[in-house]
Amino acid sequence: MKTGITLKLTAGITCALSLLSCGAGKDDPGTEYAPNMYHSIAYEPLTQITDEQAGAFVNSLNNGRGEFFNSNVNNPFRMNVRLPAPNTVARNSSGRTPFRGGNTPEEIAASDNLTNPFPDTPEILEEGKLKYDIYCKHCHGASGKGDGPVSEKLAGVANFHGTAYQNITEGRIFHDVTFGYGLMQPHASQVSEDDRWKIAKYVKQLQKK
Repeated sequence: MKTGITLKLTAGITCALSLLSCGAGKDDPGTEYAPNMYHSIAYEPLTQITDEQAGAFVNSLNNGRGEFFNSNVNNPFRMNVRLPAPNTVARNSSGRTPFRGGNTPEEIAASDNLTNPFPDTPEILEEGKLKYDIYCKHCHGASGKGDGPVSEKLAGVANFHGTAYQNITEGRIFHDVTFGYGLMQPHASQVSEDDRWKIAKYVKQLQKK
């Protein structure tokens, strides 16, 4: 009889202590099953924390480092971002130098002479369609007739089948997507340079339908 009471008291005390250990207060988060899920740490590329134990209390990866540690041990001074080599020229993912044109009237006119670096292949057109559907269809419509859902609320969306756009070049389309034109805002920050060229090629295909 006494053994049963003792077991119950022991179990009760154990449960009480377990619950008390989970209690948080002030700077004490209490016992947490997965602390890095409760305290997610956003990566800060402009910080440099060299203490490998910083944030160890929220790291559950068992890698011997703290969650806050963000230095690169393989680079001099443990830098995450390094300066490019002197006298080098930046290139995009396709190995070309980035487009550096502007948006002056002269540069807009000159955009007609820009050459699309991508060939007319089914693969490129399919990629262009994919990006068009993401970034353009809501305004210009699936067929490019300016009848997307946005056009119901906003007049003046370009119809690529209209007379004014029949002779538009891929270079001019690329330029307009880059810098914006009319109601359309610039999309250079949202759409990569390669994808802008692929969209331009797909728009010309739409005009043939």
